[in-house]
Amino acid sequence: MTVQSDLQKAIASAQSLLGQYSTFAEQTQDKAVKKMFNELSQDMQHHIDTLNLRLDYLKKNNPMFQQQ
Repeated sequence: MTVQSDLQKAIASAQSLLGQYSTFAEQTQDKAVKKMFNELSQDMQHHIDTLNLRLDYLKKNNPMFQQQ
């Protein structure tokens, strides 16, 4: 397994969790719980953005990825 495929899997998992958090936030009537899931969604989006930046960096700077 390569770093690229590991990052892609991590991004996919994080995106799945982001979707679940958003769904939970929409489904609850409890304002405190809704706020919690919205905050978790924001945090997860930050993690996704960070992982994508790392993946982009690797693609641009790693000779192994430039051949693909």
